[in-house]
Formats: sequence, C-alpha cells, structure tokens
Amino acid sequence: MTSPTWTISELSKEFELTPRTIRFYEDHGILNPAREGRNRVYVSRDRTRLKLALRGKRLGLQLSEICQLIDMYEGPRDTVPQLAHYMSVLSAQRTMLEQQRQDLEETLSEIVQQQAVCETLLKEKTKG
Repeated sequence: MTSPTWTISELSKEFELTPRTIRFYEDHGILNPAREGRNRVYVSRDRTRLKLALRGKRLGLQLSEICQLIDMYEGPRDTVPQLAHYMSVLSAQRTMLEQQRQDLEETLSEIVQQQAVCETLLKEKTKG
C-alpha cells in the first residue's frame, strides 16, 4: 500500500492557499516535494509541515521561529528542552500580543473621545 500524496493544487484547495504561498514555504525549506516530471508531489511529511507552518503563522510567529519549531517537531518529540523552548516562544508571543491589544484599546479609547469632541463641535456649528 502506498502512502498518500498530494499535488500543489490539492494542498492549495485544502488549506485555502495560493500555489505561490506553497512555493514560498518550499523556498524556505519547510516543504520539500518530490518531482514527477514538472509536477510537485507532496507526501504526508510535507502536509504536516505545512499545517505546522500555518499554525505558527496564526500564532503570529516569525518565519525563523516557525522553521525552528518545525525542525524540533521532527526530532524526538516531547523532550524537556523542546517543550521548554516552545513554552518560551509562546510566552514571548503572548506578551507581545497582550501589549498590542493594550495599545489598540488605548488607541480606540482615544478615537472614541475624539469622535465625541467632533460630534459636540458639529452640533454647535449646525445649530447656529
């Protein structure tokens, strides 16, 4: 029994990506498809690595961090150093995102205040 394979079109459709995005991940060594003539053939390893890369992207990780985590995933799993490193990456990302959220909340609050000032001024200007 042969293991499943996918074409670039099939992966594009499954993950709702453009072929160009998949080739981007190839260019950065995340995917390494076999070739059958001019066609790329992806195996389970490639599909898993793509899934992990997309998860890292959703978490807001940088490409270098994603590559590092994927490479760790392919080593012995669930080792203390791997888990500790992953925890530190997640912790740093969480801290950064919480700061961004706080910054956004402050900016939105300021916008609300400025809108209220504008509304008051507009009412005054349209009354007289």
